[in-house]
Amino acid sequence: MEHANVWTGSQRKVSVNRKTSVGNSTIPTSGAEKFLRKFSFVNYGQGPEIPEDQGTGIQLPATFLPDFHDREAIAKLRFNYVGNTGMHFSALGIGGAGYGGIYGTVDEGKAIQSVQSALKLGLNYIDTAPWYGDGKSESLLGKALATVPRKTFYIGTKVGRYKPNVGEMFDFSAERTIRSVDESLARLRLPSVDIIQIHDLEYAPNLEIILSETLPALEKIVNSGKARFIGITGYPVNKLQEVVQKSAVPIDTVLSYCRYGLFNRDLKDVIPEFRENGVGIINASPLGMGLLSKEGPPPWHAAPESLKRAAKEAVQYAQNNGEDLGKIALKYCYRLPDIATTLVSMERPDLVRANYDACVQGLSEHENQVMHEVVKKFFIPLGRTHWENIEVTHYWENMENAGLVKPVIIQPGNIDEFDEAL
Repeated sequence: MEHANVWTGSQRKVSVNRKTSVGNSTIPTSGAEKFLRKFSFVNYGQGPEIPEDQGTGIQLPATFLPDFHDREAIAKLRFNYVGNTGMHFSALGIGGAGYGGIYGTVDEGKAIQSVQSALKLGLNYIDTAPWYGDGKSESLLGKALATVPRKTFYIGTKVGRYKPNVGEMFDFSAERTIRSVDESLARLRLPSVDIIQIHDLEYAPNLEIILSETLPALEKIVNSGKARFIGITGYPVNKLQEVVQKSAVPIDTVLSYCRYGLFNRDLKDVIPEFRENGVGIINASPLGMGLLSKEGPPPWHAAPESLKRAAKEAVQYAQNNGEDLGKIALKYCYRLPDIATTLVSMERPDLVRANYDACVQGLSEHENQVMHEVVKKFFIPLGRTHWENIEVTHYWENMENAGLVKPVIIQPGNIDEFDEAL
């Protein structure tokens, strides 16, 4: 069995040496050349593989449980080490945003079945957040996981982003962070999570509050036993990079979405630095939150019209050539080197099975050909294939219009007062 991203992992370190170099690689200067280099699998090393089960010779993750899993199904999956955590995730992960209803109405019964069927097939990482449906995603997962052996999955949730109304949407303070973790654990019906992450840190008034309040609060959470590892998430890759470089609290994982797939690969530029620092990398939204689907993106999607138009034309081009571009995008991301897992929302059992089958089958020769044609024909000519700052600017405009913009007072010393609460 092949493995894309399997380097030696160890338990979480108390401190790390931050490195900011990206090696001696030469970065192409022309836009097309740089884009094509990002698209290529060339020059990626293979790390040591996950040990084989001595009885069967099959490579099995630590989450494998004989009486629970479909051994034949799990044997076909790829599993990747996650930075220096010692965990190894299935290369296809369970994204929890859809369970919160952000892509449409969710049938709770089918959603619960989808979680359980995905876990039985061997998918072993679940990502969720309070923001997804104002707690609905976590609550649904709590029901779905109630009868599932805890050994069979890793799970991560988030702090910092909460409610739809602008005044209660974000709060990165230490006090709210500590309280949020307890609320999430109650909804999930779990005593602890594997990863606790800061949600969309680019929306913080400044990064100082992340470095001086939120991250130290999360370290308290880890020390209390309510989480094992600390992660950060966000859309701008450079913000994630800056926090990893500056944080006195070790960062174990980073998660970014829509930044490593068919139309954008900016995350690839910083992977060497993250890897040198032992940081596990989680990729999300291989279909660009609907951009590469036949249905198209939801109305709230912030992509510029030029990208939406190019994506729609690309989907149609693939369809005219007998292929499903969404399926191609998923297959491509599933086999990305140096990515621990790619998260996909799948709220029905049939979606779980379709995504699993697509990933284990891999890209056909014709799919590979169509994929390269699509990238060259529709996405390289665009130049800009992201929507950085659009949503953040809109959020702060709304805050100002509502009279809610206040001076931010950072109090680094206020973290210790939460020891008793933990």
